[in-house]
Amino acid sequence: MALAIFALLADPVHAQEFTSLKGHGGPIMDIAVSTAGQVATASFDNSVGLWTGRDPKWLEGHDAAVNVVTLAAGVPVTGGDDFTVRLWGDAPRVLGRHKGKVTTLAVSPDGSFVLSGSWDGTIMQWPVNDGPGRLFANPGSGVNDIAIAPDGSVFAGTSDGALLRFEAPGTTPQRVVNHGFGVNQVVTGPGWVAYGAVDGGTRVVVADTGAPLADFTLDRRPILSMAHHAETGQLAVGDGQGYIMIVDTDTWRIARDFRATRNGPVWALAYSPDGAVIYAGGLDDVAYAWPVALLDEFDPAIDGERSFLRDAETMPNGERQFMRKCSICHSLDAGPSRKAGPTLHGLFGRRAGTVDGYPYSPILEGSAIIWGAETVDALFDIGPDHYIPGSKMPMQVIAGTDDRADLIDFLKTATTKEKPE
Repeated sequence: MALAIFALLADPVHAQEFTSLKGHGGPIMDIAVSTAGQVATASFDNSVGLWTGRDPKWLEGHDAAVNVVTLAAGVPVTGGDDFTVRLWGDAPRVLGRHKGKVTTLAVSPDGSFVLSGSWDGTIMQWPVNDGPGRLFANPGSGVNDIAIAPDGSVFAGTSDGALLRFEAPGTTPQRVVNHGFGVNQVVTGPGWVAYGAVDGGTRVVVADTGAPLADFTLDRRPILSMAHHAETGQLAVGDGQGYIMIVDTDTWRIARDFRATRNGPVWALAYSPDGAVIYAGGLDDVAYAWPVALLDEFDPAIDGERSFLRDAETMPNGERQFMRKCSICHSLDAGPSRKAGPTLHGLFGRRAGTVDGYPYSPILEGSAIIWGAETVDALFDIGPDHYIPGSKMPMQVIAGTDDRADLIDFLKTATTKEKPE
């Protein structure tokens, strides 16, 4: 199938301006930027945004959160919690399926195939044009990230702490590093591999032998994102505490260390084509873009009107429970939203599965559940996976009886159709 190339437009961010891309209804899970400056964002709201300036075009098709996005000759390729790898273009299609969430994607240098890794413990190679996928040798545990080296070999970071090197599908992998904690991120360069881990480990090793080249481990964990801009020799590292560290790969020194958010985490990083701008995303529903040259001048505690999380101490307990357990997926306002779940506006007294326009899972079609204090309490007492088996709601509970009661009291007011002044 011939790929339909999306219009590749100029970088929407001027090299000396801070800006943001707003429109998603959930956290930003990944960001990709084409060589011509097209920005693509993957979100927990089940969608992908393609940005022309600050105006998005939405790609809809995943049935769950979109975890990762990359670009093959300008065409988005995505993977999600619905276990699918999707290729977008004039005729979007499912490129392949895993048996667990898709965590990582990589495109071959010639754009002929896509690699995908999954928590099901598999790595697959999918031809961009029609053809069967090829399975890599068993990596031994869940796959968190993969990267294709300049020489064509494939490196994978796994949940059991291994950094593996594959020559090709079917070949036995070489264990380059045994880190001991899950390796979340992998980036390759000429003769080297950088990786970031759950324990905060941020290291660079010789690609062939695993011999140490540099160690940038700080007291911040976990490492959640990495981006490499080869032409300017920049390696960006994002962590769970909201920092972006930039390493000079020519000197192997830290060039900048920047607190991008007050509360973290930084799940997504990508460079503009010229390396002058760094894009970042996390728990907020906004993708941010900073001029690299001005990073040290921006203080999110002073300049940032938004952050990835509000300060929990500023909220009453019921609202705090809502923000922690519900706000990522659900809006409190009437009308449609881009969030992953249906609006909670008018929740009390409403039959489950009846918000117009929302694509519910089959288990909720014709449900007898009426939302009220007792049913909301039961939902979070035993968890959605037990209260409504087969629904889209993630597995979570609120163990404290008082916490559930405070949440219910907050929702009674916040979701009412006639809100008080």
